[in-house]
Amino acid sequence: MRALIQRVSQAQVSIDGEVSAQIKQGLLIFLGVGSQDSLQEAEKLWSKISKLRIFEDENGKTNLAASDVASLEMLVVSQFTLYASMKKGNRPSFTNAAPPELARNLYEAFVDKVKADFPSVQTGSFGAYMQVELVNDGPFTIWLDTDEL
Repeated sequence: MRALIQRVSQAQVSIDGEVSAQIKQGLLIFLGVGSQDSLQEAEKLWSKISKLRIFEDENGKTNLAASDVASLEMLVVSQFTLYASMKKGNRPSFTNAAPPELARNLYEAFVDKVKADFPSVQTGSFGAYMQVELVNDGPFTIWLDTDEL
């Protein structure tokens, strides 16, 4: 399982020109599910993300995890393209991405884990064509792959 995590001051997802999800300060998590992933990877990934010390304390140091900051919001967006392979040619291959049914189940399981820890969680729409707008705060962007944790 892979995640591209961005600390944002705001983010939103639109589908067909309509805003379907919107957050203010918090984390935008683009989530990719691999064909070999299971609930274990979802648990491992959320555990790591929830403990990332990427928010500033009173001294301006990034010593605070999301759970240490009041009123943070989360936006989780499914993004199979995180499994793009460019080993051959110029067209991305997505053969390592999970098939839709597995990906949906693990995406929803991941979202459930986030919701268990945070009161304000928004999501994209699995499988939909979406426009994602964000204001990266920092900028602060982290890449995580459960194969490397």
